[in-house]
Amino acid sequence: MHFQVGGSDVVIAGAAADRRLQQEDTAMTMYGANPEQLTALGRSLQRQIEAIDAMTSSITATLAGTTWTGPARDQFEHDWHTTFRGALDRMKQAFDAAGHDCVRMSADLQRLLGPR
Repeated sequence: MHFQVGGSDVVIAGAAADRRLQQEDTAMTMYGANPEQLTALGRSLQRQIEAIDAMTSSITATLAGTTWTGPARDQFEHDWHTTFRGALDRMKQAFDAAGHDCVRMSADLQRLLGPR
């Protein structure tokens, strides 16, 4: 078997060539998705938003009710309200977008495949 990697010619012979061909065949047959599983993934991603909201609310409430003063609290509170919550908000947005994409792609696939 002969192919190029980064502009260099590579030759594989024997069992290594057979494994490479099997990997290529497998990769080609794995292109696509199961629409039902894709829908389930999308909905699961969207449900995680509720878990992130619950965690955010719990930590915020616990922090507000905790007797703790000093520079360590000030730093944590600052980090929580800026860095940590910001990261969680971005994660929620990403999960929502990916979830919607999965559900949309599943619907597109189901239209394309027709009834089963």
